[in-house]
Amino acid sequence: MTYDLIVIGGGPAGYLGAERAAQAGLKTMVIEKQYIGGVCLNVGCIPSKTLLYSAKLYDGVKYGDKYGVSASGLELNHAAIVDRKNKVVKALTGGVRTQLKKAGVTIVEGMAQIDGRASDGYAVRVGNDVYTATRLLIATGSVPAVPPIKGLDAGLKSGFVVTSNEIFDLTAIPSSLVVIGGGVIGLEMASYFNSAGSKITVVELLDRIGGNIDSEIAGLLQEEYSQKGVEFRLSSKVVEIADRSVICESNGERVAIEADKVLLSVGRKPVVDGFGLETIGVEVEKGHIKVDEQGRTNVPRVYAAGDVNGRSMLAHTAYREAEVCVNHMTGRKDKVAYDSIPLVIYTNPEVAAAGETEESARAKGIDFDTVNLSMRFSGRYLAENQGGRGICKVLVEKSSRRIIGVHMIANYASEIIYGAGMMIDRAMTVEDIRRTVFPHPTVSEIIRECVWEIS
Repeated sequence: MTYDLIVIGGGPAGYLGAERAAQAGLKTMVIEKQYIGGVCLNVGCIPSKTLLYSAKLYDGVKYGDKYGVSASGLELNHAAIVDRKNKVVKALTGGVRTQLKKAGVTIVEGMAQIDGRASDGYAVRVGNDVYTATRLLIATGSVPAVPPIKGLDAGLKSGFVVTSNEIFDLTAIPSSLVVIGGGVIGLEMASYFNSAGSKITVVELLDRIGGNIDSEIAGLLQEEYSQKGVEFRLSSKVVEIADRSVICESNGERVAIEADKVLLSVGRKPVVDGFGLETIGVEVEKGHIKVDEQGRTNVPRVYAAGDVNGRSMLAHTAYREAEVCVNHMTGRKDKVAYDSIPLVIYTNPEVAAAGETEESARAKGIDFDTVNLSMRFSGRYLAENQGGRGICKVLVEKSSRRIIGVHMIANYASEIIYGAGMMIDRAMTVEDIRRTVFPHPTVSEIIRECVWEIS
């Protein structure tokens, strides 16, 4: 059977791309080898947020005496939390299936194998069945990166070491957890298991946590979790996984850290092998599929969206990339505004950012002003965060007075940052934002407070 579009991969880029294509009138099939919804819905974004919300509720009551609330017999029931997580995942993945079927998308479950070109486009095999399509959208996603560390393979096989794919199904809280990698996944899981009672050690190769987030905010987040008992070993390289311990090296010295479990979270790598890209000559560069601004590969009518193209490994980026690909397929001009895509770390407090950091702006030679305000300038934040040390930082290009970056550490930051991304994408100026009416009292007002501090 011939389709206008075959989508390989049923994660965020794949399922949304398939839905949008079908809505636009393309006869569409999506092929998924493991689970509809991909990493995000099954072993990523949604499971982690479910766990983190339970931990936030637990911490809120545990430290509620600051707000005149006290309780006895408080317990974090990990088994019940995991059970609820499973129900949330089932509901959402079921919802995705329903939406795809409603849009008229054909869903095929199995391993896709590109079998080269066909007279009417491209051939894709699933088991013994062969389908053809005039267009392909590659959305195969990513898998956890596994570096060449001595003893790591054995640790993964034994279950002593887990990745983000397995961490959400642990049946018991480990007494001690070593997190290898201080990026988004590592920090979020460190946050949950710290609240749940594990002794947490985060080992990070860089000299700070949070990857490319604002360095001041990274420091504040580290201080916050250090006060909660999390130990950070920065500028440290893991050199061996031994018997119930992680051996790391820093400044020529080796230290063994005992652990009940180890979480490997050093990043993810695009899935580009094993499904026949080479049969049609798709260019792979530095481990990811090379694409242009419209998501096109070097092969006519073959697109790639989501983690597999290596541009921005975020589910919301994958959504937008898929939409851009479909828009191009159907003759509509579009492109992804990568410079304004929001980033969130769902710790407690949350970290959120959009646009340039001070470091990236300097590297690009941008002349800018920075305003840095305590979140205590927001009445709602002060009312709800006793002793909170959150900040909001806004970067403004001097010549144009455009907002080019917004960075926050505070609860609700994840729900506010889309507005900052929109401000950057729409090239809004200080004057534009001063005229914007923010509801009062809200934490979002801190952005308005910041722009009024700019001369």
